[in-house]
Amino acid sequence: MEGLEEKLKGLSIARRSVPEEPTYLLDVALQPSGLLAVSCSNFTVHLHAKDTLKLVGEYRGHSKPLCGVVFSHTSPDFLYSGSADGTVRGWDVRRPGSEAAQVFKSDPSHSFCSFDLNCSDTLLCAGTEQVNKEDSFLVFWDARKPGGGLLGVYSESHSDDVTQVSFHPRDKDRMASGSTDGLVNVFDLSRGAEEEALLATCNSDSSAGSVCWSGADYTQLLCLSHDEGLHLWDLGQLDTEKPLTIFSTSDARDVPLLADGGGTDYLVGGRWLEEAQKLLVVGGKSSGDIHLMECDHGGLRLLRSLEGGHASTVRCFLWDAAGEALVTGGEDAQLLLWKPGGEDLAAGKRESMKSQSALSLKSRPHKKHAYQREKKAA
Repeated sequence: MEGLEEKLKGLSIARRSVPEEPTYLLDVALQPSGLLAVSCSNFTVHLHAKDTLKLVGEYRGHSKPLCGVVFSHTSPDFLYSGSADGTVRGWDVRRPGSEAAQVFKSDPSHSFCSFDLNCSDTLLCAGTEQVNKEDSFLVFWDARKPGGGLLGVYSESHSDDVTQVSFHPRDKDRMASGSTDGLVNVFDLSRGAEEEALLATCNSDSSAGSVCWSGADYTQLLCLSHDEGLHLWDLGQLDTEKPLTIFSTSDARDVPLLADGGGTDYLVGGRWLEEAQKLLVVGGKSSGDIHLMECDHGGLRLLRSLEGGHASTVRCFLWDAAGEALVTGGEDAQLLLWKPGGEDLAAGKRESMKSQSALSLKSRPHKKHAYQREKKAA
């Protein structure tokens, strides 16, 4: 079987999206039967055909920035999106352009900056922005109730914006959450009350951004911080005296990857690739070039650099194992499909389609918290 490195080395651009309007592409999710869902900075959700990237649908309904898109695991024609407007909405992808089939809400003061759906499609959880300068919440709903059955909240585990909620890929009751308070918490929701459910707290020593389950049995957690730190922890060591940290760097930009000693300007995210049994971490250059890296106990190792695709910062990616393809989206409004032997008909890198309104956004919106604090201190 061909190794991951060989597969990545064969990647080239096979398709580019042609956006009708300039907008940042923030997150992307894959439906196994052939659709891509993309959350955009203009508060819309776009549906694209996986193999052609043709736009086949759009959903409007959110009134504030989106915090992600997730397909249902057992009913893949159902898609969820979360937003700072305080709602998580469920959409039927067989009816592009239709109204939301489900709307989940909580307290009117709640503004969501993360959410996820557990592997059995029974539970939704959203993380809120900080409320009243000291509180933040993990809000839970029964995803099976059309009216959005609110189950309750956890209120003690984080003190700042909950930037990531990530359910375990196989255990419906296991969940991790990350926050700008620097903490990454792991819960066993079957234990009920928050205090009993909290299994572990890992400190990222910074503002935690994305959290990703990894490892052969998904017993590891990858955390990427907002100042480009990277931490890989082994939760299998919780009941031992051994350290949890597998690898850690306070600034991945300092890790030399290239022959000239250069590295990455920022981290996009990480994904555990089940078939390859590898943890893929994607970083980028401000020019739009992408670095595909492997992360393990030995640190970060460059597998492949992809050049000539994006014209600006890359914000999201996914690996399609079945199609052996990589999908990337970014601030240049482009959605790119990279495949072995791909041949992009539009030669050369497309110009960025950033609009004036898009330029007014922070290039890295998740850094807004540090920016605001610096302003307050000034």
